[in-house]
Formats: sequence, C-alpha cells, structure tokens
Amino acid sequence: MAAPTPDPSKWLTDLLAGQQELLRVLGGDVDATTPAGAPHKAAAEPSPVLSFMSPWVDGGKTMQAWQQQASRWWAGALPGFIAGAPAPVADRRFAGDAWRNDPRFEALSRSYLGLSEGVRQNLAAAPLDERSKAQWGFVLRQVVDALSPANCLATNPEALQTALESGGSSLVEGMRLFVQDFARGRISMTDDSAFEVGRNVATTPGSVVFENELIQLIQYAPTTAKVHERPLLIVPPCINKFYILDLQPDNSLVAHAVAQGHTVFLISWRNVGPEQATLGWDDYLDQGVTKAIDVAQAISGADRVNTLGFCIGGTLLASALAVLAARGEDPAASLTLLTTMLDFSDTGELGLMVSEQAVAAREASIGGGGLLKGSELARVFAALRSNDLIWPYVVNGYLKGKAPPAFDLLFWNGDDTNLPGPMYCWYLRNTYLENRLCEPGGTVQCGEPVDLGQITVPAFIYASREDHIVPWQTAYASTQLLGGDVRFVLGASGHIAGVINPPAQKKRNHWVGGVTDDAEQWLARAQDMPGSWWPAWATWLDSHAGRLVAAPKSAGSRKYKPIEPAPGRYAQAKAP
Repeated sequence: MAAPTPDPSKWLTDLLAGQQELLRVLGGDVDATTPAGAPHKAAAEPSPVLSFMSPWVDGGKTMQAWQQQASRWWAGALPGFIAGAPAPVADRRFAGDAWRNDPRFEALSRSYLGLSEGVRQNLAAAPLDERSKAQWGFVLRQVVDALSPANCLATNPEALQTALESGGSSLVEGMRLFVQDFARGRISMTDDSAFEVGRNVATTPGSVVFENELIQLIQYAPTTAKVHERPLLIVPPCINKFYILDLQPDNSLVAHAVAQGHTVFLISWRNVGPEQATLGWDDYLDQGVTKAIDVAQAISGADRVNTLGFCIGGTLLASALAVLAARGEDPAASLTLLTTMLDFSDTGELGLMVSEQAVAAREASIGGGGLLKGSELARVFAALRSNDLIWPYVVNGYLKGKAPPAFDLLFWNGDDTNLPGPMYCWYLRNTYLENRLCEPGGTVQCGEPVDLGQITVPAFIYASREDHIVPWQTAYASTQLLGGDVRFVLGASGHIAGVINPPAQKKRNHWVGGVTDDAEQWLARAQDMPGSWWPAWATWLDSHAGRLVAAPKSAGSRKYKPIEPAPGRYAQAKAP
C-alpha cells in the first residue's frame, strides 16, 4: 500500500512555526498563539519532507552526499563537487573572494548549491498538482536557505576572516547586536535610532482634522497658490503605517500630489490594541474609508473626491465604493488602485499559506476578538524573501559584527501594525481562501451585497512587474471587474520600489497601453516608457480634479477643526 502523500499545508504551518522559534532564539519574540511543541516538531522531524522528496532526489542520495561531504570537510578532506552545481560566484551569498581562496569553502558552497538545484529540479518532476508543487517549493526553499553554509560562523570564511583581522572584536560586536535584538524581539534591518516619525520621516506639513476609534484623517497644507476643487483622498494599507507614501521629501508621493495642486487627505490607521480587538471588516469600511470620504467632501465643499488606495487599502477602498454604489451614492470622481488585488484567484506565494484548516484555526482563536500581531505578519512577509530580509542581517550582524545602516524604507518596514482578529479573519476567508469579493453579490458588506461592477467612475490601475505580494497579472484582473473606463499602467521593480519611484530620480521604466481581456496580451502590445509612472498618473488625475480655485488658507472647517499637526498620534504609536 502506497504511503499517504503529506499535506503541504500542514508542513507550511509547521515550517512557519519553526521559523518563529528560530527567530525567537535569534530575536526573543514568539507569538503566544503558536501551538506548544510545533516549532520543535518542525525542526526535529525533517525526515517526512525528505522521505516525500526521496523518490525524486536520487533516492535520497543528494542529501546523503551533502552530509558525507560536510563530514569530510570537517575532517579536512576536499569534497567532490555535486554534478551540475552552479558557480558560487553567481550567488551573492558566496560572491566574496574568501569563498574561492580556500578550495574547501569553494567546494562547500558548490555542494550546497548543487543540493539546492537538485531539490528544485526533482520537485519540478514530482507527480503533484501545481499548487502542491508551489507549496512544497516554498517549504523546501525556506529549509534550503536556512541550511546555507553562509549562515554559520564555522562555515563562513568571510566571517572567520573578519574575526581574525579584528582580533575577535567582530564576534564581540556581533554578540552585542544579538543581545540588543533579543531585547527588542526582532532582527534589526536598519539603524532605528536614525529615524523618528514626524522628525525625518512623515514630514510633509499638515494637520489631523478628524479622528475616531480607528482612524485619524490628515489634511496636508497646500504648496501652490491654487488647487483643484476636488481633493484627493488616499487610503494606505492598514497592515503598515501610512508613511511609506511620505518617507522623505524627495520620495514622497504625498508631497508630489500636493505640489501638483491637489488638496490631499490621507487616512492614518490606528495601531489597534485590545480595546479595538473586536472590530471587523465592516468597521474598517464604515468608520474608516466611508467616514474619511464624508469628512474630505465636507471640508473641501467639493461635489466629489478623487480616491487612491494602495495594496489592501485599495481593496478596502473599492469595497467601500461598491457599498456606497449599492446604496445609490456616488461620492468619488475617480479611483486609483496601486498594487491592489480585487480578484484573488492568483495570490502568489502568500496564498500558499492559506488553507481551510489554517483559516478555521484563525477564526477559532481570534475571529471573535483578539489581535493579529504585526510582528507575526512581518515574519510572514520576510519569509517570502528570506535571503533578502532575514539571513543577510543574521550574517552581517551576528557573524560579522556589522550594524545595519540607516535606511528609511526598512525603518518603516519594521514599524509593526496590529490588526483586529475579526477583521483579519473576514478578509482572509472572503478573499484569499474563497475569492468571493470579485463575485457580484458574493459578499455582503455593511449590509449591502457588493458588486464591483457598480463602481463606474474612471479608474487608474497600477501594478509592479516583479511584485511578490500582488502578482501584476492579478492586479490586471481588476480591469475586468470595474464598471467604468479603466487605464492600466505596469511599472518595473517590486511591491514598494515600483510604487515609490519619483520622477526626479529618473529610475526604472513603465509600460502603457489600451486594456484588453488578457494580461499577457496587454504586455505584448504595451509601449515601454522610460522613467517613473507618476507623471502619467498626475496627468490622468488632473483631468478628474476639476477647475483650479484658491488654496485654502487653513486646514479643516468650522465643524472639523485641526486636532494636532501631522503625522499625528496614531502614526507615532508603536504596536502594543
């Protein structure tokens, strides 16, 4: 009788639990909801994965060869190279001269890369459906990345050389950095002391003109004598702080929009604590997006407002506009969606972690009330690119004693934000798991059956070609869901770098073209344009912003008086 095929969803759960334990050891933080013993089980029982793979990995000989060669290396013998191993210099983990100057280290890195390639090739040949292959590929990549000889002091010649040249001081400094991170509960990716929200990030002048339990609404001060009569309301992601759109003056999308003559309002989501632990998806629509539209419209006196949503902020915005459309209300003049999913049929690697069992477990634990900690979300996103967002900081910090440099984007990335359990569970089930949002009437939100096709305002949809969080083809699918005239623009680079691409830097490129039924067909016909996509968006937005009028002399109105200067308390609050 054939052995049952292991469930990759279970292994994903065990793997992430194991990674949490590893990061707890490295950084001192582990989520309280992690099942007792799960980390140890994932770490102590790798054999089922290897057994599952063994029919396609030379009967298990690849792993045996790796183990035997590692043993011979420790004994001083030179291991043979695994056939087909790529040159280590092609992998930046092994690009340093120290890996080539000693043939033992070169052999070690070649053997490791050969093992990695063997795992990939044999998984590709395994008799599994594509989703299972993708799930196993994610699991095994995490394992293989963690096993890299670059991640261990004894098998990293660069770290050993640094220790030798520094007389051991690099090891002392590495231990200091480790202890510091242990106290913080996370691996440091940047010099956090170099930044402060409101001092040198999130500095565009403005005022908080409204607040409730869930949001603060910021109105930014004009920098032009005249402004368009219709303001722009920005809905950022609620899984991070808003200031990714306002990092520094020279890369701030907020400042750029203000300079183009727009009165900009922006939602600053609260970093929720126990008091908000029962808030649901409908609360984020009603108290968040819809309320912000009402206030922006009241303060500006405009007939309608232009709207922009980024990532899950775009999903919330589109949902709110569909709810309002179902009520016969049409407060938006236009809709801009940046790297946003409305059709969740292809969610990339993030979707591989979602299963009925996993969602049901979340619903049982926090669906009725509780918090999804931002630190847990950060670990999940880091796992998608562990060789960029985990291991380099372990190697450079703890093994080489090099503190990370100051980097505003990574400071923002480490500013964790919690989500209420009910809201998160609704989102997870109705989008990633069951993909109901894109079905007309597939969800009921704020008491209304939602049909995205009822959103008939002009829409500008942007996606990033190398986005690992929102696949660009998935973002393109929104062009087929909305009921109005749609323009699609594809930018180079990833989820963040593609969006935050100011024109003055003259970086990257973007593609434009008329919308068709098929994403790949669109790209084949699209025109490649140099530089940032921001000017194309600004020109499009101007056409929906109305005539120019005198800029307001002060923020707010008689009803909505300024509360405090931007960026406000909600953006400055750390995750409880």
